[in-house]
Amino acid sequence: MKITGNYLLSANRDVLWKMLNDPKVLEKVTPGIKTLEAQGEDLYKAISEVKIGPVRGQFQGDLALKDKVEGESCSVVLDQKSKMGNVVAEIGMTLVQKEENQTEVQYTGEAKMSGMLARMGQRIMSGVVSTLSKQFFQAMEKELQDRT
Repeated sequence: MKITGNYLLSANRDVLWKMLNDPKVLEKVTPGIKTLEAQGEDLYKAISEVKIGPVRGQFQGDLALKDKVEGESCSVVLDQKSKMGNVVAEIGMTLVQKEENQTEVQYTGEAKMSGMLARMGQRIMSGVVSTLSKQFFQAMEKELQDRT
């Protein structure tokens, strides 16, 4: 399943970059994340719980940041397992400075699912991914507002 989108955040690119590389911020703003525990540089053990429509379950696995270009871009790699199926996703993010305090996050990637998640169909799962993406960026925007 393809994942693409963009979101405009009220922060300059450097501030946003630091936040995206802070595990405490990621744990706070990523929907469903219960814990995000460092396992090495840019590698985390992630435990999450997702409850959106027919998708309800606890997921465990890894979250890694790779292909980092300081202040500009990186890839987020997720490998999550649950009783209802597994998800492996790689999403590239690019930070584009629009104005002094506005940065557009452009993201594109692909997710592969197995088990019941795959059987639910792309239409249902793309709705879940869209909802989770929106929740992530709204929480990031709130975190930015709380810091200013």
